[in-house]
Amino acid sequence: MPADKPANVPKICYEIFVRSFCDSNGDGIGDLNGIISKLDYLADLGIEAIWLTPIHPSPTYHKYDVVDYYAIEPEYGTMDDFKRLLAGAHARGIAIYLDLIINHTSTLHPWFREARKSKDSPYRQFYWWMTQDQIDHLGISERETSDDSQVVYPWHDNPDDDEKYYGLFYKGMPDLNYHSEPLREEIAKIVHFWLADIGVDGFRLDAARHIYPEWDSEQSITFWDFFSKVVARSNPNAFTVGEVWADTEEVAPYFRNLNATFHFDLSFALQRMLTAGRDEQLVDKLLASFQLFQKYNPLFVNAIMLTNHDQERIGSVVGGDMDKIKLAASILLTLPGQPYLYYGEEIGMLGSKPDPYIREPFLWTAEPDDPQRASWITPEFTTLKTVAPLSEQIGDEASVYQHYRTLIHLRRTEPALSQILAPNLQPVRLSDDRLLAYFRPHVDRSLVVIHNLSDEATEFTMPEDKSLYSEVLFSTDPLHATTLAASRLSPHATVILAPARTRAMRKNQ
Repeated sequence: MPADKPANVPKICYEIFVRSFCDSNGDGIGDLNGIISKLDYLADLGIEAIWLTPIHPSPTYHKYDVVDYYAIEPEYGTMDDFKRLLAGAHARGIAIYLDLIINHTSTLHPWFREARKSKDSPYRQFYWWMTQDQIDHLGISERETSDDSQVVYPWHDNPDDDEKYYGLFYKGMPDLNYHSEPLREEIAKIVHFWLADIGVDGFRLDAARHIYPEWDSEQSITFWDFFSKVVARSNPNAFTVGEVWADTEEVAPYFRNLNATFHFDLSFALQRMLTAGRDEQLVDKLLASFQLFQKYNPLFVNAIMLTNHDQERIGSVVGGDMDKIKLAASILLTLPGQPYLYYGEEIGMLGSKPDPYIREPFLWTAEPDDPQRASWITPEFTTLKTVAPLSEQIGDEASVYQHYRTLIHLRRTEPALSQILAPNLQPVRLSDDRLLAYFRPHVDRSLVVIHNLSDEATEFTMPEDKSLYSEVLFSTDPLHATTLAASRLSPHATVILAPARTRAMRKNQ
């Protein structure tokens, strides 16, 4: 069970949309060997775990409709390539999490190909089938759209068949029916193959709240009890992080059986706050959510992110403003939790819907025809005219990349920032909602973090119980280089403060 898992949790994670990250063979498509070639880059950045978007064979560019759970998409490479990636990552202390899609398959999956042929097929029970009368009787022919699915009519025709099949996300993605014990046995085999036979470190679990349809939704939580036991038998140290795209109250019960879930409420709150320049009592809301999560799992891991492959990139959310892009990173990397960086955030990549344009190629160099750069799509947002490539940012101390790298290494080395389990967070009341401030208590060294969310320099008065916190560990404000020089913070600036006495203590060491 997750509550019994050891406390060794990767501190900094990195999501790679494989098709767009790095091309190794010149076919315009990012691949596994391309990722292998960038492992040193990721290790130097400070990454401790990589979440790979789906790598299984699939008819679509995004690969979220799986055809074969045991194979590698040929565009991305071979199983031998994947094993080399796994070995190379492990040699650098980097874990690999696979995106496991078990809410649905492709219509091209052999299970569904057989299921759709006949009601007598043993694979028919692997999916949801109903006649129109049954659908109407249950009142489930339509659904309200949700953040993770815009489909209104989820039932789809099967030619020459009086039954329809259920596909929540798309007619090419029929939902699996876990009332089927033979299906559960197949899933257990898949989990064992990747965890025990191949040796991956865990899974990002797609559409975790939709494992059962909405009319049977209470079963979705209990399913993960079965799944967690399967994982424990295959690798008791494997890590599971679920996509539960819902409000905090709905998310919390999933912590019974998953190590982590993504905190979507936090993601959207950060986006609103960066846009509006005002705090939304974020710390108080986080503390309330922690209290709720803890009821279900005292060792819960709060997986935090700015945005992911389904959301507009944070760079575009803030209108390409470099100061706000840095501020977003400063907030994410100083809050408690397990941060997930979406590839390219560290160079300020841009992207707005539709989905392909939030998954554009990473910019490695300024060469117009850089062979590493994927070319499967003509980018609309992240181009050499709009975003400085990594090769230019590495040598620029003021770049987004250097900002991320500095903060990541600070987070990894400062115990108060790196604590993930039992999140250490307290509010610091500065009586101005343009400022976001919090306390990260720790027995080794506690820290105060202050962010100015606004477009204006903002005055503040440090609470009396935090008045000793004046040594600057990190600052994006030239006013505050080594000590808190004034009770004023520049627009979109961040300072991280330690107790002033630590300087004297260091002199005596």
